[in-house]
Order: sequence, then C-alpha cells, then structure tokens
Amino acid sequence: MVHFEPADEVTPISAARAKSKARAAAKALSAEPAAEDSTAGTPALAPVTYLRGAAPTGSATPAPHEAHEEDEDAPAAASSATAEADAAAEREHAEQMLLQRLRARSLSATEARTVLAGTEIAEHEIDEVIDRFAELGYIDEAKLADQILHSHHERKGLGRSGVQAEMRRRGLDHDLILDKLEELPDDEAERAIELACKRVQQLGRLDDQTVDRRLTGFLMRKGYASSAVRLAVKAALASRSGSGGASRVRFR
Repeated sequence: MVHFEPADEVTPISAARAKSKARAAAKALSAEPAAEDSTAGTPALAPVTYLRGAAPTGSATPAPHEAHEEDEDAPAAASSATAEADAAAEREHAEQMLLQRLRARSLSATEARTVLAGTEIAEHEIDEVIDRFAELGYIDEAKLADQILHSHHERKGLGRSGVQAEMRRRGLDHDLILDKLEELPDDEAERAIELACKRVQQLGRLDDQTVDRRLTGFLMRKGYASSAVRLAVKAALASRSGSGGASRVRFR
C-alpha cells in the first residue's frame, strides 16, 4: 500500500532550486548599489605633503610651499641680474670715455678721476679703473711730468716756478713734482737773460722805464725767480743801449 505525504509539507527539488536561485539573484541585486555607492559616503582624503627633500624619488611636482618660495625668489633674481648688467654696461661706458680722453693727451690720476666722476659708476669702481689703467700704462704721471718739463721749460721757456705751477695745476703728486724740479739744470738766470734779450728787440723805441716794466712782467709770468728777473732785465737794457736804442723817444 502506497503512503502519500501532504503536498504542503514536502518541497520538490526543482522548486527548491528555483527558490535558491531567486534568493541568490536578490542578493546580487541588493549588493550592486552598495558597491556603486561604497565611496559616496567616504570623506575625501587630504593631499599628501612631503617634507623638504623627502618627496618620493622621480616626483616631478614640488611641494606647494616649495613652489611658492620659488615664485617669490624669481622676481628678485631677475632684478638682481638686470642691475648687474646695467652696472657692467655703465663701467664699460666710463672706461671708453676715459680712453677717448687719454688718446687726446696724457692725464694725471687726478684728471682721470675728474673724468670718471662725471659717469654713474661708484667711487670704489673709480679707484679700480684708475689702478687698472695705471697698471696697463695708460696713466703714467712720471711720463706726464717729463712732458711738462719738455713743453713748458725747454720749448716755452718757463722758469722753475712756472713749471712747478703747471705740474700742480695738472694734479701731479707733490713728491713727484719736487723730484722732477731737481732734474732742471741750474741755469735759470742764463735762460731769463736769453729770453729778456730776445724780448727787448720787440719793444721798439720805448723808454727804459716802460721796457723795464714790460720785461719784468713777462719774465715773472714765465715763472722766473725775482733775482733772475732783475739780472735779466738789467742785461736786456744794457744790450738795448749798446745797440744804439734811444730811451726817450716814445712813452707808453
């Protein structure tokens, strides 16, 4: 005799499998939105900031504070470079100006300083340029002193005082002036007499008093000592009288 169990108490295998699949599908559907929204409620993480020198090797992006410092230093560096370029250009201009003056005539260190003072270079740069030009032989005060001796004493006939005054006017060193004056021959009286005798021939038939006054002024301006001037004027008047010149013809 066959025994039958009630249908509501026994679940067929096929029905059980179908129910299991339905449950799995329901779990899958409920899991997908959760996966999609897994980051929706997660707070954003703060960016990683590395200490100076501790950034990972190969990182091409500097830390924010380092980039900020570089941005601040860039204008200062550019300004410094521009200032240095301007200073170099101004110094070159000053040197060229001084060279141009030296091509025209020799200059003392004092005269060179006056030229450079008219430029925009600093005081210490003026000293540097003068020292450099002296080393190169462009500024040679001893040579300049010799030129003055030749041009003013030998060619123009200036006396010792006249040569000394010219050297002082050109700004030469005091000790150098004294050394160069020692080189002058001790013939100032003879040179004064020679100049006075030549000059008296140009004074025509003026009286002796006028001739005396003009010769004295002429020799004094030449820088001759008063003692040499008196000897020269006396000799010139004697030569004039000996040549038959009259002293009472004309007065001026």
